Amino acid sequence: MSLPRLVYSSGEPAGIGPDLAILLAQQSWPAEVVTLGNKDLLKDRAKQLGLAVSIVDYQAERPPQQWPVGTLVVSDVPLQAPVVAGQLNPANSPYVLSLLQRAGEGCQSGAFDALMTGPVHKGIINDAGVAFSGHTEFFAELSNTSQVVMMLATEGLRVALVTTHLPLAQVADAINQSLVERVIRITAHDLQHYFGCATPRLLVCGLNPHAGEQGHLGHEEIDHITPALVQLQAEGLHVSGPWPADTVFQPKYLDDADVVIAMYHDQGLPVLKYRGFGNAANITLGLPFIRTSVDHGTALDLAGTGNIDSGSAQYALTTAIAMAGHRQHHEELRDR
Repeated sequence: MSLPRLVYSSGEPAGIGPDLAILLAQQSWPAEVVTLGNKDLLKDRAKQLGLAVSIVDYQAERPPQQWPVGTLVVSDVPLQAPVVAGQLNPANSPYVLSLLQRAGEGCQSGAFDALMTGPVHKGIINDAGVAFSGHTEFFAELSNTSQVVMMLATEGLRVALVTTHLPLAQVADAINQSLVERVIRITAHDLQHYFGCATPRLLVCGLNPHAGEQGHLGHEEIDHITPALVQLQAEGLHVSGPWPADTVFQPKYLDDADVVIAMYHDQGLPVLKYRGFGNAANITLGLPFIRTSVDHGTALDLAGTGNIDSGSAQYALTTAIAMAGHRQHHEELRDR
């Protein structure tokens, strides 16, 4: 297998995204990791952290290589305004969006084998007059992808979501058979192609307490979720449910599953984050390229202090590298 080339979008410049790039460079990775960010900012942040880095300019024509520990390969992007760690400035919102644009386009062109994103601050981007709802929506629009799936993963547990950032009062109306089917098909497909699951096994939660109690506690299971599972089972997918969410997250079920499909954000993610916060990755399924992310925000109060835990960044990068390897293996088998 060839050495993969990954790109890291360093995110909000006043947050810990640049710090994470420097910390990741202190380790050896089985990939070339290219950081998209401002070179001077990264140098200054390394000084603040008291860590030595050797900055190498990214060259697209140079074959990917495994660099010595302490090397930071940088694709330089100009800032719009000076950066002070911990202090947001809406003037640099175009810089943040430029990082995402370059990263997504680089993945689509084949220049990069996968993308890992650092944390951004949605509020300051919107304060700059740009309608921005998040990484997931940005990359879906950039790649003209109509349906994407948010999945978080930690050791021993993956949770994919049918609905994501919706007020709870709107969730029931958003659940329908077509959406459930699309989310499960995308999840199963990407588990095969990017995670080495030959026959993905999916546990699907109900929406209501006790999965609706045969209609006594809600009809979404009867009207939408169960018909979707019947259809998917007829197509040969290994899906089961709808399971009550208060019982499915235990070893006797999880040990025989590759993913849990939750109906809404706070049905599945509290369990995953309790199990692996700080050692988990956010993964966008359904895109035409690999995208992982840290499971936390910009941590403005910690930027430049050195008092951060890079566990999630390490897990997100490790996951992206593994996904790139599985995809390459899958493509090699297909082309034989």
